[in-house]
Order: sequence, then structure tokens, then C-alpha cells
Amino acid sequence: MARRAGLRLQPGTHCTGTMGSMSWFRPRSPVLRWGLWSLCGLAVLLVAAFVALLVWLPGDDELARRVEHEVQARTGVAVQVGAVSWRLLPTPMAEVRDVRTVQDEPITIARVAVWPRLGWGTLRDRNWGLARLEVDDAVLPRLSVRAFRSDKRGLGDRHPVDHVVLRRVTYVSWSGVPLAYDADIRFDAGWRPREALVSRSDAARPTLLRLTRQGDEDRWRAHAEAGGGSGEGELTLTETTDGLITVQGSFEPRRVEVQSAIAAFKRRSPLAGLASGRTRVHAQGTSPGELGRSLRTESDLTVEQGVVLRLDIDRAVKSLGREREGQTKLDTLSGRVVTQNTGQGGMRVTYSGIQATAGGYKAEGEATVYRRHVSAKGSLDMAGGAVDVPFTVEGPTRKPDFRIAPGFYAGAAVGTAILPGIGTVIGAKIGGLLGRGDAAPSTSKPASSPPARPPAPRSR
Repeated sequence: MARRAGLRLQPGTHCTGTMGSMSWFRPRSPVLRWGLWSLCGLAVLLVAAFVALLVWLPGDDELARRVEHEVQARTGVAVQVGAVSWRLLPTPMAEVRDVRTVQDEPITIARVAVWPRLGWGTLRDRNWGLARLEVDDAVLPRLSVRAFRSDKRGLGDRHPVDHVVLRRVTYVSWSGVPLAYDADIRFDAGWRPREALVSRSDAARPTLLRLTRQGDEDRWRAHAEAGGGSGEGELTLTETTDGLITVQGSFEPRRVEVQSAIAAFKRRSPLAGLASGRTRVHAQGTSPGELGRSLRTESDLTVEQGVVLRLDIDRAVKSLGREREGQTKLDTLSGRVVTQNTGQGGMRVTYSGIQATAGGYKAEGEATVYRRHVSAKGSLDMAGGAVDVPFTVEGPTRKPDFRIAPGFYAGAAVGTAILPGIGTVIGAKIGGLLGRGDAAPSTSKPASSPPARPPAPRSR
């Protein structure tokens, strides 16, 4: 067997026992002898290189200072880094902790971890970048994030990160409301998401958006969940040669509980009920940031089991607008809702073509909500449309003023004095037409002679 292996045993030498001396091991083949010496030399070089690497690489404190210097040099924003650590095995990675920008409203990040791309393909194509990026427990104030905007147009052909994982990343909007998100996104070339899942971290009910790319097309199947309901749709992306990006698509939400869906974004809804319909989405810009700032949605919705919260319409009308606490159950509700990110002052929400019925009332109107302020106007039809009550709603969203045109009450009082019954209805109708657009504030004092109450709605 020893001969077959190309080895020669000296007389008196045995293969058993310890291997303290390897004088017995003498490869007969020059090629094998050369290979063994080369292998030993390579092992020595690897050990020497590893030792040199440990000596050459800076310590954790020096790495932290280098990261601070590099970020400030690239962005112009000073940062403070608490600690940096790294490892080579089992896979190379680096971790940065306790990052804080030096700004009036600092960006804070508890942890950032990165794994570099490895493999012969990366070396061959020089496709340097990160295989994975993780960010945990970050707070991003809107004004502070603006300092990191890039002037680069378009998405480009490459992508520096293959896989991004975000955990509890909180964005603080213009209104000061902090919203925490989780995300898991895998990218193809050109920053095209192969798969993406974005969700609200601390929402009481699942609130999420899932995207799945259709082959290699710039088209994604979309699935959204909010308020116990869901919506299916599709999004498309186009990019011009000069870097202008357009994203558009549509969803079909089904039985989304309005109050719960809005509460997931820490807003107070004026309405409860199950919304269904169709939503169109459009955004345009030269960067992902501009896409977000230009986002616009248009929704044609109908609401089942609708309830107007914090407003009793019947009570407000009968008390001349002085009393309004309560709720109003709606028989039907439909209309169009348009949301528009403004970039500077948050989101503007516009309601148009709103039509609602509740018992003997029928309402039509429009409204705008922007920067925590609501401005609305419309009309209430009573007595089967015989009486038209113009109204406005104005003020902070938490407690707006409900106002009714004073001509409505004056006309009703005159009509009652001349001819009770039908005279009240006619007088109220004329007074409402004369007073349209001139609503009296709910805090106004009643006249010395209280006007007659408006007629009760006819029973159905």
C-alpha cells in the first residue's frame, strides 16, 4: 500500500506510534514534493496575512471616528457614533450603534448592520455593494431628513443594496405625529423591488402594503390591508431617459373600517363605517423622495353603516347650532376623497360630491382638511327637500364650529307667524336661499324673541 501511495519506508521504520518525527515521510514524486511545500508555504502566508490584517485594521473607537468623518464629508451633516464593531467569520459584517446627527431635531439610529456582497460574480463584474442592510429603532424627523436629499436624477442601472430590513423606523411628519414602520424589501437592478412588505409597527390591526414584481416587467401586483379590510391592485413604473419617474396604479378596497384605518396612522376620524370603492394612485419625480412628496390618490367610495362622529346633526339644527355633541347614524354615504402630499405642510385631503342621508335629512357638500384645520360647506335638505339648510363647518379638526345660515331661522319664524305649518316650510326655504353663504357662528347669542323651531322631518 505504501508503494502504491508513492511513499518509501526506510528499513526499521514503522508507521505505527507517534508522528513526532516525519523523516519517514519522503514523497518519491517531485511534483508531489513541490505541491506539499507549496501548500505549507501558502498556509504560512495566510496566517501571516491574517495577523497583518488584525494589526492593520483599526480598533472599534478609531473605526467610529472614521465613520463620523466619512458621513460628514459626504453629506455635510455632522454625526456622532457610539460604537462600531466587525467580524470576518462566519460571514463578514459590520455593525454601527447609537448614531445621532448634530441637528436641531437629530436623527437617531440605535443599530445599523451591513453585510458586503461576496462571490466571484461580484469581483468579476465589480458590482460592489451590500448583500444586506438592517436598521433598527430609528427616528427620522421630516426637516432633518431633508438635509440628506440627493441631486441625482433617476434610479440608475445598479443598486447598492440587495436586501433591506427595517424594524421600528419612525418618521415624524410635519404635524409632529410619529409613525413607526417595519419593512422587508429585496431589490433587483435599478432599485426595482422584487418583493416588498411595508407595515405599521404598532398598529392595533394589520396595516400593510405588499408588492410582488411580475417577472422582469416594471409592474407589481399590490395587496393592502387596513381597518380589517383589504384591497387588491396593480402598480406600474416608467422612467424617461432624463430620469423622470412616474408611478401609477389602482386599488379596489373592500369593507375597510374607516375609523380603525385612520387610527392606525394616529389620526382622529370624523366618520365610522365600512368603505369600499376604487382608488387611483399617481406620483412623479426624479428620486424616490420626490415620488413620496408628490403622491396623490383619488378614491370614489361608498360607506356602509356610516356614523358621523362627534356631531349630532338633528340636535345642532334644532338648537340653532349651539348644541352638537353626539353622533349621527347615516343611511347612505358616498363621495370622492382626494389626498395630496404637499411636501411642505403635510397631506391635504379634499372631499367632494359628498352625499348622505340620515332619517329625514339629506346632505350634500364638500370639505378640505389641511394642517389640522377643516373647512366645509354644504346644505341639509329637510322635509323631503322642501327645506334647504345651508351650513358650514370651520375650525380645528378636534372641535370645529358648525354654523347655519341665520336667514334660515328668520325665514322660518316669519313663516310661522303668518301661516303656521306650510308657512314655516316656505319661510325657511326662502330664508335659507337668502342666507346661503352667510352662516352664523354657533357661539352667537339667540335673539330676544326666540325663533320658531324648524319643522320636524316628515316620517317615512
